Amino acid sequence: MTNADFLKSPMPEPVDLPDLDITGPGRFYNRELSWLGFNWRVLEEAQNPRVPLLERLRFLSISATNLDEFYNVRVAGLRELAQAGNTTPAADGLTPAEQLVLINENARKLLDAQQDTYEVLRHEMEQEQISILDNASLTEDDKTFLADVFLHKVFPVLSPLAIDPAHPFPFIPNLGYSLALQMERKSDKRPLQALLPIPQQIDRFVTLPAPEGTFRVLPLEELLLLHLHSLFPGYKYKGHCAFRVLRDSDLEVEEEAEDLVREFEVALKRRRRGEVVRLKISADAPAALREVIMEELHVTPEEVVEVNGMIGLADLKELVLEARADLLWPPFTPRVPERVQDHDGDMFAAIRQKDMLLHHPYETFDMVVRFLAQAARDPDVVAIKQTLYRTSRNSPIVEALCEAAEDGKSVTALVELKARFDEAANIRQSRRLERAGAHVVYGFLDLKTHAKISIVVRREGENLVTYTHYGTGNYHPITAKIYTDLSFFTCDVTLGRDATKVFNYLSGYAQPDSLENLAISPITLKSRLIEMIAAEAEHVAQGRPGAIWAKMNALIDPDVIDALYAASQAGVQINLVVRGICGLRPGIKGLSENIRVKSIIGRFLEHSRIVCFGNGSGLPSKKARVYISSADWMGRNLVRRVETLVEIENPTVKAQIVSQVMAANMADVAQSWVMAADGSFTRTVKPEGEFAFNCHRFFMENPSLSGRGSAGASDVPKLTHTDD
Repeated sequence: MTNADFLKSPMPEPVDLPDLDITGPGRFYNRELSWLGFNWRVLEEAQNPRVPLLERLRFLSISATNLDEFYNVRVAGLRELAQAGNTTPAADGLTPAEQLVLINENARKLLDAQQDTYEVLRHEMEQEQISILDNASLTEDDKTFLADVFLHKVFPVLSPLAIDPAHPFPFIPNLGYSLALQMERKSDKRPLQALLPIPQQIDRFVTLPAPEGTFRVLPLEELLLLHLHSLFPGYKYKGHCAFRVLRDSDLEVEEEAEDLVREFEVALKRRRRGEVVRLKISADAPAALREVIMEELHVTPEEVVEVNGMIGLADLKELVLEARADLLWPPFTPRVPERVQDHDGDMFAAIRQKDMLLHHPYETFDMVVRFLAQAARDPDVVAIKQTLYRTSRNSPIVEALCEAAEDGKSVTALVELKARFDEAANIRQSRRLERAGAHVVYGFLDLKTHAKISIVVRREGENLVTYTHYGTGNYHPITAKIYTDLSFFTCDVTLGRDATKVFNYLSGYAQPDSLENLAISPITLKSRLIEMIAAEAEHVAQGRPGAIWAKMNALIDPDVIDALYAASQAGVQINLVVRGICGLRPGIKGLSENIRVKSIIGRFLEHSRIVCFGNGSGLPSKKARVYISSADWMGRNLVRRVETLVEIENPTVKAQIVSQVMAANMADVAQSWVMAADGSFTRTVKPEGEFAFNCHRFFMENPSLSGRGSAGASDVPKLTHTDD
């Protein structure tokens, strides 16, 4: 499909949903069920024969991890509301209790499908000489090898725990995985119940000796069962089960915390002790063990999930073996932008030439690191300001900020302590920055700072020049290899002034009285979006084309959805690429017949946030108004976070976003799912042997327009290459 072909394709025939009240809550689709639908799509990639085998295993692991986090946070919150008797409905009209019923029914089916997928993948891995063994499959040589592994690498960290009146049931932390054992003393046949927590500090799989080109692994729990005689000398094994605990992992912080860092350190300890929201247990668990576990963990039968297979499928990521490159995606090396090469790696010179937009991971995130590392070592740089929401453990970003501070530069770091599941890492980073002499601020207690901004102030002649980076993703060099995001570099005076005002807002709480380009949450971003959506409807009313293209991870804000519905009814043509949660129902006659929604699930995780408005000329058009953002269209992003919406005015960057990034996403067939009015998604398929456009492959093969150097950037690459 070419860009032109896609633009000419008509909207699907609208449908009637007579049982749905589209004037009431029925116009919205449930957020939690939509999220589960996304995770079903992730799982289906694990079943996709076009995906390399070990990458399919990775998708299965991701699906399992996602589901655990969903229960840790979302389900835990709904459960708390339901237990408190809260009957306030969500936007779609469902109460917390009603949502829990639907979630648990769907999630149990998803768990069964994950286990079925695991069995299929395990069989295919065996055909590729990768074997996941059990104790019955071991040879005597294996057992000799494993005895040494157990004695020297496992035994020292084990803590077998008896369960009796003298030894109360121990605390099992969140995600804790344990064996429950029934033993019998040989001397007098006295029964013993015991727990054997499986240490999270040890790999889940033990690698066994194997001929070259073959891999044999044994799950850690099998190794433990093999050596119960060493852990319980004098006892005879009678039975066992495995179980895993998921606890409420949302954090609550006292509003008047005097020391925010210390308060979060305490809250992290509370997270480990949150109430159990789900218990996964072996389907064949002995009744007595099952009863005592449920009683001691205070779980109801509805919160128990019997697993007929492997508990903890998330750990399968350990088996994505780099040594089996033939079973992984073909290697891909991100590009260094030609313009940066033309300037011998000088980021400031490349940005001075003109604005530059990099598309990660296709263009390397190393350019963002280089931008800050160069600033740290440049004697003409006087100040650096940086937001940090998520970053890696040994972050080169933090390293550069520390180096700059130690060199005497003014460094301000806004560290967001409330970045879910990264709170502990961010506390460590903030302590390190403070030791280096940086000014560390934590923003607002009641607002997360999710904006992605970096400022470098450089002395050039008689003036101070501000270089600014706006991103749609995190300053995280590891996830930047698999997340698709945009990095916008500019030395535009207006954008530099706006960024400085945002930092002043974060550090001093004073709302900026005026921003020349930016809109920010929670002040103006939502209203700007709604105004621009309404403006497209007004263009249609005046006889001009009305068009909106938008890309995001989630769309659930009711006001924004209603604005899109109103624009659709006015005749605006709306095309949305929504990776995950979508509360909007597309294609309903009289409500959303001019709206299409698709989701892309593939090699890379779609993460960039983009919105393009035709501005009276349709799309694509040079007159379009184009924005990049750190915000999804969710209440939390638009009301409870500090976010940015940046208008792109440079013509080359606009062309890159509209005619390259967005057009390729919309033209994608190979990795796309189309949403129906009932909330379901259907994979787009082509007959065997027929060309299916793959946007990830397209971006891997074509450099971004604004990063082109002496080679030129006069033409937009056509969306016509071939692949699977």
